[in-house]
Amino acid sequence: MSAIAAFIGRLLLALLFVLAGIPKIIDPSSAASLLEAANLPGSLAQPVGVFEVVAGLLLALGFMTRLVSILLFGFTLLTVFFFHNQFGDPLQAAQAIKNVAIAGGLLMVFAYGHMYWGYDRMRAQRKGERAAADAEARAHEAELRAARAEGRAEALGTRDRDGDGHPG
Repeated sequence: MSAIAAFIGRLLLALLFVLAGIPKIIDPSSAASLLEAANLPGSLAQPVGVFEVVAGLLLALGFMTRLVSILLFGFTLLTVFFFHNQFGDPLQAAQAIKNVAIAGGLLMVFAYGHMYWGYDRMRAQRKGERAAADAEARAHEAELRAARAEGRAEALGTRDRDGDGHPG
């Protein structure tokens, strides 16, 4: 049950960023004005939107989950720092608390989200399966070499027939 909860939580966090980034890509003017109001270049609106969409999709797919979640964590805290830093205003304080909670969720994804239903998990599992198959193949080859060596020794008549430790 916890695997399902972790997967759904990761998807919901990813959805939040994808849906926040799409408007910035389609019409960056409103995001640009918000950036300029925070003394940041308005030209960052579209790149920020692309970052949010791409990072959200990577998070949803479970690809590079730990890296993406820590990048989004930093991005979310920067949002609090630049845009929701007036804690005397109840609306800004609520937005800041919401973003801090999202950052906490992203830290949980960083810690545990890569473990369930994602590309990173499948890749690690596949790597383990390949390592086990390689180890099994090496063991089989060693057994074959030992059997061949034993067969050659037997063919040469150097086998210890009386058990005294000397051939013959």
